[in-house]
Amino acid sequence: MKFTRQLVISSLAVLVLSACSSPTHRRQAKDDFTYLETKSFSEWQLPEGAAPEFYPNFDIPQGNYHGGIGKKVDIRPPQQVLELIPGARAERQKGEVSLWMIRKDEVDKVWETAVKVIAERNIKTISQTDSRIETDWVSWVSEDEDVELGARYEVSRVEANNRYGFKVSLIDWREGGKQMPVSTTNKERYNALMTNLVTTRYDLDVREEAARKAQELVKQIPISMGADRSGLPVIIARSPYDVLWSRLPNILPHMGFTIEERSQSQGTVKAKYASPDDDFWQEVGVKPIELKSGTYTFLFGDLGNRTSINVTDSSGKPVEEQLLKDMVPVIAAVVDKK
Repeated sequence: MKFTRQLVISSLAVLVLSACSSPTHRRQAKDDFTYLETKSFSEWQLPEGAAPEFYPNFDIPQGNYHGGIGKKVDIRPPQQVLELIPGARAERQKGEVSLWMIRKDEVDKVWETAVKVIAERNIKTISQTDSRIETDWVSWVSEDEDVELGARYEVSRVEANNRYGFKVSLIDWREGGKQMPVSTTNKERYNALMTNLVTTRYDLDVREEAARKAQELVKQIPISMGADRSGLPVIIARSPYDVLWSRLPNILPHMGFTIEERSQSQGTVKAKYASPDDDFWQEVGVKPIELKSGTYTFLFGDLGNRTSINVTDSSGKPVEEQLLKDMVPVIAAVVDKK
């Protein structure tokens, strides 16, 4: 009975916490807006004959400033533009975001990425040329907002001072289907979000292209016997450690190993071995190796442009050198095919 009562109280606590964590609460400062009741300042009156001395340390900047106060102030941290395009410099003015590059071919590639993102996300366009795109409404749904938000953008290519740029401008805004004025806060936040869609896709394309080129370079990895730094016999793969490691999930299972654990930082792979069928040995053109079924640990060593491979049995004892030699043609054949 006591347990049930505790459970009910805990459930109520969860409900209370959930109620306090509404989108509005996540955007607003908590309580204490008494500063809004501050009386207007009056001019300081000096006694007759007194010489005033003022220190500029705490001067209030002069000017007409417009923005929200009280509950209208958005306390969320500003949305940052992700610096994922090498050599690009982000510039933010009046809420608009520009990415500046030195070479025209660089901004050409960013522009192509922007066009791709708009197409892949099924964002309709009102007008589109080789240097300017005006989008239809783009929906934003966030746990920090009470309603669905809508935004229309102008995406354009710009050029200034021998620099080439890509610019994102929020031109229309609506909340819950109702069109509203575009505030500076909304410009700063949602221009950055749209820009990040482009920069993250650009980064993904660059990494995929680099991986593809690396894969092309290592289709043929020479495998041979050698010795580690202590002179002990090991298998040597003439490939950088990171490149070989990325290919292990395809190589080892094809050889009859089921990977159970692996740690790239430690260079270890624990796998259970069961000899493949006759079709496998005929496919690779190598006679079957005399390796008993069981659990083995592969040890990979980073030798710069090469990688050492050693194997231990379930007791942690290195397998015999002859067995390593027998594995060399098998690994080489599988690498060539995978």
